[in-house]
Amino acid sequence: MNGHDPFAYLKDVLTRLPTHKVSRIDELLPHRWQQTDC
Repeated sequence: MNGHDPFAYLKDVLTRLPTHKVSRIDELLPHRWQQTDC
């Protein structure tokens, strides 16, 4: 729906989640997500 590869999205979000600031959690929602180059 948002034009993302579901596997890449989940992998990136689950990797970032433990260290991601709670105040910026909206950045991980599918409609705002941008993949990192990590």
